[in-house]
Amino acid sequence: MRNLKLTLAYDGTEYVGWQRQAGGRSIQGALESALAEIEGAPVTVVGAGRTDAGVHALGQVASVRLAHGIEPRVLARALNAKLPADIRVLGAAAVGAGFHARYSARSKTYRYCVSNGGVAHPFAARYAWHVAAPLQLDAMRAAGDQLLGRHDFAAFQSTGSQVRSTVRTLSSLTIERRPACGPEGTTGGTGAALLTVEVEGDGFLRHMVRAIVGTLVEVGRGRRAADDITPVLESKRRDRAGPTAPAHGLFLVRVTCADA
Repeated sequence: MRNLKLTLAYDGTEYVGWQRQAGGRSIQGALESALAEIEGAPVTVVGAGRTDAGVHALGQVASVRLAHGIEPRVLARALNAKLPADIRVLGAAAVGAGFHARYSARSKTYRYCVSNGGVAHPFAARYAWHVAAPLQLDAMRAAGDQLLGRHDFAAFQSTGSQVRSTVRTLSSLTIERRPACGPEGTTGGTGAALLTVEVEGDGFLRHMVRAIVGTLVEVGRGRRAADDITPVLESKRRDRAGPTAPAHGLFLVRVTCADA
């Protein structure tokens, strides 16, 4: 059996998320079905991150073991011929037996897109959260700085999660305006600019990035003080943080893995 690393991009709008589920279309399920046709037997794919329903990916990483001797570059082409148009394999490579997409991941980077001000462009509606009110970026950045480092992020975790620890490390959090966000060419719209919140960390809790963005937007709108973030962290209470931002503005940008 060979071990293969796949790099994927997908539009998560029509999917229940990465993880295979009893009901609804999943990214994992679509990929496993396409691989099973090539392998001639059931196949299990492991993803580096379990993106939620409606969340997109520009650089998801997955691993799979195959008995078939198909070359990686040919495998990528064959999969793209079988997969729905909103899922694409960007690359495939043979890796060492010890590589595991989930356990070999050392950091993940997520980008959240906000269309801020004016009228949102209709083509941004699938990929950015429209916030019409002006946002104060300096206040948002000051608030975001308090999230850097190693903290207990229980206040930014949605209920229903089963994890051994809610402690995570954020190595960077940047907030900036961009000409495009997510897919190239996606713009804010008339009088609206695209604002991105990009976060890199060693791991993320359920809805953690979206809860962070919802809280930072409250700061940007003046509904919450910038220095309120540290007390929220210390409270470990979800009701102390801001709302969960909509799923459609979130992208898994890249996964950094240990050498295969």
